[in-house]
Amino acid sequence: MQKYRAYDSNVKTQYEIAMITLNPKKLLNSKWTAVQPKHKEKHFLIREVEFNEDGVVVHCLMEAIMTKREFDIDWRDLKNPVHWQTGWH
Repeated sequence: MQKYRAYDSNVKTQYEIAMITLNPKKLLNSKWTAVQPKHKEKHFLIREVEFNEDGVVVHCLMEAIMTKREFDIDWRDLKNPVHWQTGWH
């Protein structure tokens, strides 16, 4: 006998639960830790954030603390807990 479970739209997947909530207006100078560091770059800081007239992020610049390397990043990628953690750990 098979058991069926009713679908509940309020039940979230583990990935959805783990997603980081992020307010784009609080990005500037926020600290981030790479879950899998590369080239000894583990800790990062958001150096620049640009918004358009509608308040949508159009540019986000991240800096690696150890190497001072800067690169553009899609701010929405920071919500993924597989790659990023908020703060410095």
